[in-house]
Amino acid sequence: MLAQLAWYVALMVAATAVVWKGSTMLEGASERLSAYYGLPAVVQGAVVVAVGSSFPELSSTVISTVVHGEFNLGVSAIVGSAIFNLLVIPALSGIFAEGVDADRTLVYKEAQFYMIAVSVIVITFALAVIYNPAGSVADGTRQLTGIVTRPLAIIPVAFYGVYVFTQYQDTMDYDATEAASDADPLRDWARLAASLALIAVAVEGLIRAALGFGDFFGTSDFLWGLTVLAAGTSLPDTIVSVRAARADEGVTSLANVLGSNVFDLLVAVPAGVLVAGQAEIDFAVAVPMMGFLTLATVIVFGFLRTELELSKAESWSLLVVYFLFIAWMFLETFDVTNAVPGA
Repeated sequence: MLAQLAWYVALMVAATAVVWKGSTMLEGASERLSAYYGLPAVVQGAVVVAVGSSFPELSSTVISTVVHGEFNLGVSAIVGSAIFNLLVIPALSGIFAEGVDADRTLVYKEAQFYMIAVSVIVITFALAVIYNPAGSVADGTRQLTGIVTRPLAIIPVAFYGVYVFTQYQDTMDYDATEAASDADPLRDWARLAASLALIAVAVEGLIRAALGFGDFFGTSDFLWGLTVLAAGTSLPDTIVSVRAARADEGVTSLANVLGSNVFDLLVAVPAGVLVAGQAEIDFAVAVPMMGFLTLATVIVFGFLRTELELSKAESWSLLVVYFLFIAWMFLETFDVTNAVPGA
C-alpha cells in the first residue's frame, strides 16, 4: 500500500517537473515566433503567452474529458488553478518582490472582464442544466446535472474572442518591429511542437496521479483536481509572474495571472467539450467553487485598489485565504461539512 502511495507521489513530482520544462520551452519558442512574425503585443499577451502558460490547464481538461471521461475533474482542475493563480501567485510575487504595484487599467478594465468570464462560464453551466438536464425526479438522480454540448461550449469561446478584440482596440497603432536577423523559425516551430507533446504527456501523468490518490484514499477525484492537478498545471504561471514581479514589473506579473485565468475559464474549460462533443457537469459542485472564486477576486482587487499596490502583509493574507480554502475542501471531501454536495 505504501509503495503504491509512493508511486503516485513520485509520478506527481516527476510530471510537475516535466510540465515546467515543457512550458518553459513553449513560452520561449512562442515569444521568438511572435517577434519573428511581428505580432502586436495584444496577440502575444492575450493569445501567445496565454496559450503558452495555460496549455497545461487546456491539456488537463481535454485529456480528462476525452481519455478518462472525467469532465468534472478537468473543471475542478481549472477552477482550482484559477483560485491558485489568483491567491497564491500574487502572494508569492508580493512576498519575494516586497510588494507588487498595479495600475488603474489593471484594476478596472481587466478586473471587469475577468468577472464577466466567471459569469459567462456559470451561465453556460446553468443553460446546460436547464436545457439538457442529466437527471430527473422520476429516476431518483440528482437534478442539478446537465450536459454541456458543443453549441453551449462555443459561448465562452466567443467571449474570449471579444476579449482579444477589446485588447486589440488598445493597440491599433502598433508598428511591427523588424525580425531578428538570427531568428530560426523552423527550429522554433519544432521546439513548439515538442513542448506541446511534452506537456500533454506530463499532464496525463498528473491526471493519473490525481485519480490514483482518489482511489487510494477512497475520496472523489474532485479534491485532487483542485489540489494536485491545479497546482501542477499552474507552475508555469507562477514562475512567469514571480520572475516579472522581482524584475519590478508588477503590472506584467498581475496581468499574466488575469490573462491566464480568462483563457482558462473561456477556452480551456469548453475545449474538452468541443473535442469530445459533450460532457456532463454537476452544477451543485460548480456553483460553490465559482462563488469562492468570485470571493477571492473581490479580496484581491480590494487589496489592489488600496494605493494600487499589493503589500507584503496583504500577500501573506492571500496565502492564508488559500490554505483556508484547501482546508475547507478537505472537510467537504471527508463529509465534515456539506456546502458542496458531491465533492
